[in-house]
Amino acid sequence: MQFSTRIFGALTLLISSQISCVHAATDVDDLKQQFIADQIKNGFSHQEVSDFLNQSTYNQAIIDAITKPWEAKPWHQYYPIFLTEKRLEKGLAFWHENADTIAKAADKYNVDPQIIVAIIGIETFYGSYMGNYRVQDALYTLGFYYSPRATFFRKEYANLMSLIKEEQLDNATLKGSYAGAMGYGQFIPSSYRHYAVDFSGDGRRDLLTNKQDAIGSVANYFHQHGWQRGELVALKLHHSDNKPPKAKVWTKEKLHYQANDILAPNLSLATARDIDISQPAMLIKLEQPSEDEYWLGLKNFYVITRYNRSPLYAMAVYQFSEQLKAEYNAK
Repeated sequence: MQFSTRIFGALTLLISSQISCVHAATDVDDLKQQFIADQIKNGFSHQEVSDFLNQSTYNQAIIDAITKPWEAKPWHQYYPIFLTEKRLEKGLAFWHENADTIAKAADKYNVDPQIIVAIIGIETFYGSYMGNYRVQDALYTLGFYYSPRATFFRKEYANLMSLIKEEQLDNATLKGSYAGAMGYGQFIPSSYRHYAVDFSGDGRRDLLTNKQDAIGSVANYFHQHGWQRGELVALKLHHSDNKPPKAKVWTKEKLHYQANDILAPNLSLATARDIDISQPAMLIKLEQPSEDEYWLGLKNFYVITRYNRSPLYAMAVYQFSEQLKAEYNAK
């Protein structure tokens, strides 16, 4: 009787698993049919969309990568990945080698030059690591098999079709990050289409091999999202007791606090200075080994999070940009 129960239980589990696989396959098929219909409305033929889907391959490594992002680490483990002497040296060399282009982009788009240099350094180590995943496979895998953000990535997959056609990119060799980001500044397809510029004047928007276009495009991205040149980005706070701050820590929502809503007798500026306390702001918490570290993030900090919504990423970019600025000006 006990043996029969075990067999029955095993069979039930097997049948249930098979049913789940059938449902999953059906769901993916339905999504693909809807994708084809949507892309036909966008001007592609049924054959073009079907071919694009058939040329895409599922890659489990992409699912593994997105479920274990670096941004899930605590700050004290995260920042040493990016704030290194090697990256700083490489950044200063990149700045000197491309000084005229960086200055021109900074002036045209009203963006601080160090933020342009910092972004390219954090994203790809100045073109050294642009990603080894086939972009089409990355977006296909995430768009059809990663339910938490499938809708977003299917839109990027659709944008990739348009981008390849518009910019005449070689899809067979198009590589990028596990999230489908490409080039020196790691633009996803929609960002490439909307914010890339032909800064070199050669008639193409090439973020994959043209440093001038990459520099101008990063500057344009920040300009379009409201960067204010010369303005503060973030200020370190002093937490004087064990009571929690009166404001809630920022969790990627739109700015709804003013600086005055965050500052308090037990949470003040670490270095005294005059600021506009009515300006939009957020409370940032960084996890250190012994105690949490708090910062006041301002509008420019929020703009960095339009590039990557992680506050850890934005803080790494900001602190790296400050290192670059100090060293570049000193030399």
